[in-house]
Amino acid sequence: MSDMITIGIIALYGIMLIGIGGWASKKIHNTEDYILAGRSLGFWVFTILMVASVCSGMTLVGVSGFGYSSGWPGIWEQLFVPLAAAFAIIVFGAKLHAVSKKTGYMTVEDYLAHRYESPKTVRGLAAVSGIVVSLIYLVGQYTAISLVLVWLFNIPHTTALIISAVIITVYTVIGGMYAVSWTTLIQGMILIVGVLIMAPLVIISAGGLTHINEVLASIDPNMVQPFYPSPVYASYAFCTPEFLFSFGILLIVGLACAPHVVNNILAAKDTKFFKWSPLIAFGIYAVVMFLVKFTGFAVRVLVEEGKLVLPATVNTQDR
Repeated sequence: MSDMITIGIIALYGIMLIGIGGWASKKIHNTEDYILAGRSLGFWVFTILMVASVCSGMTLVGVSGFGYSSGWPGIWEQLFVPLAAAFAIIVFGAKLHAVSKKTGYMTVEDYLAHRYESPKTVRGLAAVSGIVVSLIYLVGQYTAISLVLVWLFNIPHTTALIISAVIITVYTVIGGMYAVSWTTLIQGMILIVGVLIMAPLVIISAGGLTHINEVLASIDPNMVQPFYPSPVYASYAFCTPEFLFSFGILLIVGLACAPHVVNNILAAKDTKFFKWSPLIAFGIYAVVMFLVKFTGFAVRVLVEEGKLVLPATVNTQDR
């Protein structure tokens, strides 16, 4: 019975997303509507969209798993990622938004082609790089969705990927940016509320942060340190001070330039949003993802103490 209820909820959720795409399609009257939602995104839709652009299913699954395996040395990622969204808005987003409204640019490729007077070569290179980056990013997104479906329904990984890809593709293709923004708003709110409710419960069930830190320290004292010493912990080289410095720069600047992040900025209704949106987006992301990271710590403790057994499913080695 519970399986049927779960199937019903997931099916209803998928239908709702496609329904939003159908509703959004009625608002599309020209190319600008399709690509940028008519540059009409309000403050909260835009802000949550920016949060969800860097806080997704991939993040939700990956951050907790990273916390499970690395402990506190992996916490820095949760500062770098929201800084990327703020960097995108503050450093070049506000200027690019103003220029795009004046000139009619709808994509970064439009700007680059005009700026460097190269409508074919530069536009083509920018388009190819955007496609490559998006494909790499989407691999993680679809994998996260498919893993959840595999855990829920015990279906083949390939089948789960196809189901998730079909639903997302349908509502995106028929509804454009309107569909993406509103589905993201709804899913973002579900993610935020879900984490705010469930994360504290999991942390409490593990004995609270003080007990969690004690257990993590008993597993490996370095799991409660700000970073791992190098080269002793070569397998955790990503948590050394040297790596964290370069990783921070690359992640902040690199993610800020991601096509889906930049295009969201172009869809904002008013440049006045850029005054407070970076700070609010940073705060929301930081709270939610720190709780997700702490949940990863808590699950590690529950497993170590024998109170929880992880399911044997695809990619369990990544936890």
